[in-house]
Amino acid sequence: MEKAYSFFLSLLLLHLYLLETCISKNIVINTDQSVLLALKASFTLSSSHPLTQNWSSQASVCDWIGVTCGSRHHRVIALNISNMNIFGNNIPPHLGNLSFLVSLDLSKNYLHGDIPQDLSRLNRLKVMDLGYNNFSGEIPMWFGFNSGFISKLETLSVRNNLLQGGIPKEIGNLENLKDLILFENQLTGSIPLSIFNISSLELLGLSGNQLTGSLPVDICRRLGRIKRISLVSNHLSGYIPSGLSNCTELSELSLAYNNFSGNIPPEIINLERLELLSLGGNNLQGIY
Repeated sequence: MEKAYSFFLSLLLLHLYLLETCISKNIVINTDQSVLLALKASFTLSSSHPLTQNWSSQASVCDWIGVTCGSRHHRVIALNISNMNIFGNNIPPHLGNLSFLVSLDLSKNYLHGDIPQDLSRLNRLKVMDLGYNNFSGEIPMWFGFNSGFISKLETLSVRNNLLQGGIPKEIGNLENLKDLILFENQLTGSIPLSIFNISSLELLGLSGNQLTGSLPVDICRRLGRIKRISLVSNHLSGYIPSGLSNCTELSELSLAYNNFSGNIPPEIINLERLELLSLGGNNLQGIY
């Protein structure tokens, strides 16, 4: 009798555990759904827009356009609604609750406002692409401010927006960053030295801004993996550092239309992988 009671109690506890797990799973999935519905509500969409009908509580969030869920937990791991003619002002803070998100692509739309601080809570995020929108304000200091914030970020693209102010030095703390793409904004000030310490960096894209200052002499001391340096159409000055010859993986060096002066470093000829060299529109001496 006592064994039967113990067996029954074990089955009951197992049932309650499974029930609790199921309820908990549904709660977190519903959280993802609520977040995306709040995002949709912040958009201005026509009645014929794909998201108007498709993003509905009547369907599983994992079946929505632009949404990818993980196979294990069925949580949203990727959101790609790029180039969908979306108008919106200020991304709602709820987006920071997509705690399993790895990739976020909102590019090529008509989104306005500041980049919300709540995105800093996406500590699994590897790709953030907000390019080709109308985001304004400054690049947030919380990028790389704390190792727990988006510490896995590999691609940060906010190209072709209306961002102003300086590039925060905290970006240098993104130790896994491969692509920093800030083309065509209105950024001012010098390039933080901390960026030249990101050893994982492969693309430094800052063309089309109003950046000033010079390049560090030991520019390639930590940039052993850098493949593309694009700084065209800024207000950079000083000498082109001969230390660029230590960027042995470099395939593109674009420094045109700045205020660089002096001689073109002959060491550049040692860049065996170099395919594109753009130095015009400066005050340089030498053959190019």
